[in-house]
Amino acid sequence: MLGPHSRREFLRRSAVVAGAGFAAPWALDLAGLAQAAPPGNDYRALVCLFMFGGNDHYDTFIPNDSTSYAAYSAARGSIARARGSILPISPLDGFSGAGTFGFAPEMAGLKQLFDEGSLAVLPNIGTLIRPIDKNGYENRTNRPPQLFSHNDQQSYWQSSSPEGATSGWGGRIGDLLLDSNASSTFTCVSVAGNAVMMTGKEAFQYQVSSRGVTQLRDDTFYYDAAAAGVREIMELQSSAVFPSTYATVARRALDAADDLTGAVSTAEAQYDFDAMFPGESRNTDLDRAMSQLKMVAKLIAAGRDTLGVRRQVFFVSMGGFDNHNGLLQRHPELLAGLSGSLSAFHRATQQMSVADNVTTFTASDFGRTLTSNGDGSDHGWGGHHLVMGGSVRGKRVFGTVPTIADDGPDDVGRGRLIPTTSVDQYASTLARWMGAGSSELEAVVPNIGNYSVKDLGLLREPGATFDTIDEGSDSTYSKATRISQS
Repeated sequence: MLGPHSRREFLRRSAVVAGAGFAAPWALDLAGLAQAAPPGNDYRALVCLFMFGGNDHYDTFIPNDSTSYAAYSAARGSIARARGSILPISPLDGFSGAGTFGFAPEMAGLKQLFDEGSLAVLPNIGTLIRPIDKNGYENRTNRPPQLFSHNDQQSYWQSSSPEGATSGWGGRIGDLLLDSNASSTFTCVSVAGNAVMMTGKEAFQYQVSSRGVTQLRDDTFYYDAAAAGVREIMELQSSAVFPSTYATVARRALDAADDLTGAVSTAEAQYDFDAMFPGESRNTDLDRAMSQLKMVAKLIAAGRDTLGVRRQVFFVSMGGFDNHNGLLQRHPELLAGLSGSLSAFHRATQQMSVADNVTTFTASDFGRTLTSNGDGSDHGWGGHHLVMGGSVRGKRVFGTVPTIADDGPDDVGRGRLIPTTSVDQYASTLARWMGAGSSELEAVVPNIGNYSVKDLGLLREPGATFDTIDEGSDSTYSKATRISQS
């Protein structure tokens, strides 16, 4: 029998699904909710690192078997990496598909995490409406709208809709889990400005700076009385609807900022974040991800330890990946920044004893072309991505390695890959780990019903000694229980 809190959560989560238009409230059976509900007081967080501009996955995960490397080198010409510079990997289950790859030399930190079992690679993920092959693409059936467009594909990655979307799948995960948090304001937090991914129907993104929580500070004014006066004006009640609503929102924002500032100060007294993120600064684009992830680490400690938050979704970003030219000069620096930032963040979660409870993943507008334009690469479609954390079934490559070719079986020309794994499946897998039930997934990613596989098998329960994905589950990569390497 459900207790009062579980009953309230059941009714609200049923309403979220019904409000999304996918099921009546009674479509959520009690057993399904019990399976989906967050167990006890455990903490879980998702952290998205979005690489704006379209990361060149061909320069990040480099083909290194003889056949694939020869095709890669011929297509890339002067921007090809030397084969001897590749950092080879040996996945526990080997590679599936057309060949093998290794990490770019700037990614030594992430390669080490892969070898330790805390990181996995997912080849050829991209935006899809439903599975599509080359014939479907050429016949213009079921293509995602506005392919190869930065703004639209950024939005489609984050929301399953092109530019103009009003909610994203990170926020919609938050919608389902608001009742898990004593301070629901801090369920969805962006440290990289406004992002459609972080807005739900009920969960609204809370934005902070990498420098800290935005506040109405006394030192903004010459006199304490001035600050107090401004706050009083912002909170002034009125009988009219608009000013009254404004005052309520203003008071809630000011109170939330005060609460979060105090909780972050408590976290800073408990942990040495400067030591966890050595060399971190805010002076360049390359350092920005490190600063943002440092802030996320503080927010995790503040939310979990002080504010009673049990489920959180975070958004951070890096820019500069649209390298139509200057790829050899710019991309290695970006990869070094990516590797250093993510490695430091994972080590920080280990020191904070939350590594099993935090899953970090990468995203980007799209992949890029295999063929060179002379000094860089152009807009593509599918690309390779990373998932990192203590609950990741690491040291594995989840998915099919595509053929390296220009207009080959796996691409639509110039090596623009047709995705074999959809963003919807990626998001669905992460949502399941956070506590979403199987009947709630279409409220998170509307197209997930178009796929037989809704869980990619990337993750296990925090603290699990064994991989516990059962045979017969909806995971493509299901296997009987198997000892974890992490």
